[in-house]
Amino acid sequence: MVKNLKNKNIVFIGFMGVGKGTIARALIKKTKCFGLDTDDLIESMENRKIKEIFATDGEAYFRKLEKKTAKWLQKSVKNAIISTGGGFFKVDNLDHIGTIIYLRSSFEGILKRLKEHEKADLKLAKRPLLTDEAKAKALFEERSGLYEARADIIIDVENRTIEEITRDLMNTLNLKEKKEKE
Repeated sequence: MVKNLKNKNIVFIGFMGVGKGTIARALIKKTKCFGLDTDDLIESMENRKIKEIFATDGEAYFRKLEKKTAKWLQKSVKNAIISTGGGFFKVDNLDHIGTIIYLRSSFEGILKRLKEHEKADLKLAKRPLLTDEAKAKALFEERSGLYEARADIIIDVENRTIEEITRDLMNTLNLKEKKEKE
């Protein structure tokens, strides 16, 4: 990675379902960097799914887990590509974890992406805050400007392929593709 990236980490933020994990995995594949997902880290730490954490202990408890994860990332992780949950952008130390990239799309674009996915039911089921579409849209509208304010870089992802977005990121971040050694 380039030297001007904070902690040499790349941190993807954006609304749930925008494709943070998908784009992170594509970038990881091209750069051979290590990858982490904050929701996966929290599920491992708690030994239960996000949906269960929300149902049993509520959103406030989940946000505390995000803060704990953020502190660990800042202290312990370098040279990684990190995808985050939709609300992770609110952690106080986000700027100290890495270069923040906001993946931007309209709410309708996100819903279309999720509903057209081959595993649409699974994609929608794992996002507890999307169960009420009107409430989710209000949350999206509330967060959009906040994501932009936190971002170092904004990448528009709507109606673009994973390959186009990944190429854009590689160019924007001045990353070099790493080939597998045989």
